[in-house]
Amino acid sequence: MAVVFTSTIKIGDDDKWYIELKDETIEEETNIEVCFDLDEYEKKIEEMGAEYGGHIDEVKWAKDDDVPLMIIDEIRLQMAERRAELEEKMGENITPVAYKKEEK
Repeated sequence: MAVVFTSTIKIGDDDKWYIELKDETIEEETNIEVCFDLDEYEKKIEEMGAEYGGHIDEVKWAKDDDVPLMIIDEIRLQMAERRAELEEKMGENITPVAYKKEEK
């Protein structure tokens, strides 16, 4: 069984973004968490992943139609900064990176 989560970026009535995190492995609607910042998102995805021994096969990203591009960029930038900090701390890349092949 593949463990798949969906993270959907949404805009609230107060015009602030949040991420709706859903465990697609479970068919019930009770498996949805709402995260109002990346700290909360990180905590919730770790908690949900712990139910599967910390192994998550895939996180699918989506956004509602009313989410402006600048919000997507803001979240993407914050996540890149966190990834860089984590990679520095671990001393290795945690995401696959394409490298240009050296010419022979």
